Amino acid sequence: MTMKKILITLTMVSSMAAVAQVQINPQAGLTFQSLTQAPDGINYKAEMGWQLGVDARFGDELFIQPGAFLGRSVTAITQTVTAPSGSTGSIQYEDDLVRTSLKLRALLGYRVLDTYQFDIRLMAGPSYDVLMSVDDRDDKLGWNKGDFNTGLWNVEAGVGFDMGLFTLAPTMTFGMSRAFKDNPTLSEVDSKYMSYGLTIGVNIGNDDE
Repeated sequence: MTMKKILITLTMVSSMAAVAQVQINPQAGLTFQSLTQAPDGINYKAEMGWQLGVDARFGDELFIQPGAFLGRSVTAITQTVTAPSGSTGSIQYEDDLVRTSLKLRALLGYRVLDTYQFDIRLMAGPSYDVLMSVDDRDDKLGWNKGDFNTGLWNVEAGVGFDMGLFTLAPTMTFGMSRAFKDNPTLSEVDSKYMSYGLTIGVNIGNDDE
């Protein structure tokens, strides 16, 4: 993004903040991330990770919700390979693929229930993941950060529940970009990320009826 685009975006957000209801929402929670379309001999299974971040809401019944979250996700990988020549059967390798990412998102939301003590919100929109690190815990997979695309587009959807000072939000993230780079060994692997998240946080700011 160029400096001109950044300045235009900041100007628009500042203008909206001046006339709209504004809330800041620090949050922490869990993530469960797997991958789609596992190649032959490989099985993916989501394990528990964590996320920590903050978003803001500009608006009341209809609102925009930009945010930034640091997360560490875990996917269990089981790889089955044919036994060496002269042996029978197969060998299974199990390892955890751990990724640390910075997620930037911009959601559009609508408040479907608005009462004094309890609100329900629906939100959806794009997000962009910046991959910061990749580890396999037991060094059985041989994958590293260089095997993965470092910038990934997603579509996110979620439901938000506001209960006074506190907010709770389950979300789903559908990866739109290939997880792996187009290198000779992984060019045929079209896996994308599929994630589920749950955060709890606090509401700070204007929340007038």
